[in-house]
Amino acid sequence: MTRGAWIGCGLAFALAGCGDTGAPPPTQGAFSPSYAGIETRLLDGDLVRFRVAMAGARDVADVEAYARCAAAQYALIRGFGFARHVRTNVDQAGGIWRGDAVYTISSALPRGLKTIDAEVAVRDCGAQGIPTI
Repeated sequence: MTRGAWIGCGLAFALAGCGDTGAPPPTQGAFSPSYAGIETRLLDGDLVRFRVAMAGARDVADVEAYARCAAAQYALIRGFGFARHVRTNVDQAGGIWRGDAVYTISSALPRGLKTIDAEVAVRDCGAQGIPTI
């Protein structure tokens, strides 16, 4: 075989893997979390702590979303329209993800970058299937 033929075969072999095979791309399984509860504790005035637990989280963001949904619903229950994220710590052990979050709640839009409009957030949580308090 000539050098040109080898190059042509190599190119043809390389391109063979590039075509559309018609098969769907592989997936990593459907997201099916199990929400294991919310614990709420008023720390001081408008400062509230939320402890959440869940199994099946994809990552830290899923646990943070669960705590955010709890905070939004809590604000509405207490007659407030807004919440502001202070901090969230997340741990995972034995397949259970736990979040420990602190939020402030208020009737007016608080200062800061991580503010939540409680009504909008609760509606979004429902659309995503994330339970609230």
